[in-house]
Amino acid sequence: LTMPAQTETSNATQETSSSSNTPAPPTQPSNELSTRVAIGLLILIFSTSVATMALVYSTFPEVAESEKQYLKFPKDIEDAKSLGAVLSRYTDKYFTQVYGGFLCTYVFLQTFAIPGSIFLSIISGFLFPFPLALFSVCFCSATGASFCYLLSYLVGRKLVWMYLPERAASWSQKVEKQRSNLMSYIIFLRITPFLPNWFINIVSPVIGVPLLPFWIGSFFGVGPPSFVYIQAGVTLQQLTSTLDPITVESVALLVIFALVSLVPVLLKNKMKEKFD
Repeated sequence: LTMPAQTETSNATQETSSSSNTPAPPTQPSNELSTRVAIGLLILIFSTSVATMALVYSTFPEVAESEKQYLKFPKDIEDAKSLGAVLSRYTDKYFTQVYGGFLCTYVFLQTFAIPGSIFLSIISGFLFPFPLALFSVCFCSATGASFCYLLSYLVGRKLVWMYLPERAASWSQKVEKQRSNLMSYIIFLRITPFLPNWFINIVSPVIGVPLLPFWIGSFFGVGPPSFVYIQAGVTLQQLTSTLDPITVESVALLVIFALVSLVPVLLKNKMKEKFD
């Protein structure tokens, strides 16, 4: 008579043991914004950003009527050529306005994951000295990505908790295993094309990546690819597509930088094994 009870107890123990090995889905914080409030804030932030961009453009010097059609977000290399040609006529005399407009536009595109920042990277090499262009692109990329991170933290986490709780828990566990190497991990992902940048920006707050290493890793990680495109921008008017800068030498350079980003991780593991 006691055998079935013992069997049920054993099965319950096994189920408890197996369930303990399954990552528990993340619990939604009690102070999480409602979906309606979060979306409302997102719309408000976007509207405010658009108004800010309009204010920035209002400070730009008066351009010829025939040139106004080229003052837009570039969608292809021809748009980039036209925009670069127009801006180059005003850079010397109105450097502050042109440079400020470039910074704000780049951050805006990165924040809302709007395509076109790659063309601005190319244009920066055409308009500004190389060191300034490289620093500006890295700073704007990291800052805009961080704003996108914060927007995802505001809205994206709730959606993930609602629709992908188990996958979010799995992502969080992977990040936790690399907690001491997050900086190198982010730099590696930024250099390599394994994951699109917008995906990294949106997912990072969901899986528990802190903002500071995210910004620093993004700043240094976008440097090598930006180096290639900014250098190509020097000869902007000779480019025929965004694939022109992708040569055997540039790919080899990116591979080297990607491997270098992993050196601190390998050294740390070696030191840990040595002292353990």
